[in-house]
Amino acid sequence: MKKIKKGDIVGRISYGKDIIFIVERIIKTVDNKNLAILNGITLRIQADSYLEDLELIEPKKIEEYVNKFEEKISKRVNNQEKVQKSFEPFREKMIIYTGRILHIDGDKRYSEKSRRYYKKMGLNAIVRNIPERRQYMNISSLLQRYNPDILVITGHDGMIRKGTQFNDVYNYRNSRYFIKTVEEARKISLNKDLVIFAGACQSYYEGLMMAGANFASSPARILIDFMDPLIVAEKVATTKEERFITIHDIENELRDGQRGVSGIGAKGKKKVLFI
Repeated sequence: MKKIKKGDIVGRISYGKDIIFIVERIIKTVDNKNLAILNGITLRIQADSYLEDLELIEPKKIEEYVNKFEEKISKRVNNQEKVQKSFEPFREKMIIYTGRILHIDGDKRYSEKSRRYYKKMGLNAIVRNIPERRQYMNISSLLQRYNPDILVITGHDGMIRKGTQFNDVYNYRNSRYFIKTVEEARKISLNKDLVIFAGACQSYYEGLMMAGANFASSPARILIDFMDPLIVAEKVATTKEERFITIHDIENELRDGQRGVSGIGAKGKKKVLFI
């Protein structure tokens, strides 16, 4: 059997290889066993597993999995391009400003994908890759530099003891860092109408909302898709400023609707000037 190492694409045997992960790092436990820290390839979940419960995924299956993922993104981009073309006859009579997005992501690969997605969608977005545990340390300087209308705080997360201790912030892998970043953002942001999305898979939803998020994951402590935070940011950025957008306006486009993401809503950030 091939030795599993950092960077390998794997599945957990005991879970029927239901999720495809990348091995982020391997650590030694107190009983001298090798434990892999895993991040989902298309889901914002972080988990761990002993090496003996991991199996390498065949290259062909990985290719099929990634292609399906990319097709879903392309389909959304193509649909948006059709909508934009329908407005072309009126474009010469108006100037459109979509909301400015600052997206902080703990996953480097997701950061690159997010940057490409926003660009294809024609959105005004800055994406920064910052590990979850360091996001709160950097939020002040980033807000001062970019003064966004919409802030996305995400990466990977997960419950350590799934199905129990829902109100213990230390039962979540990264929720405490997301919460601290939201609190810092609310404390120092000059933009009092800043719209915040925060969280990842199985995140401590109530803690994030109490910290000051407008939208957060995950009320039902379930998985969320890579795209879910981007869709929320996109919807707020492209909704007219005189309209209040709620989770009901977005839920049908998310992986699992309000079970994965919910919130109190926010005013849209799109400005349309007629000339």
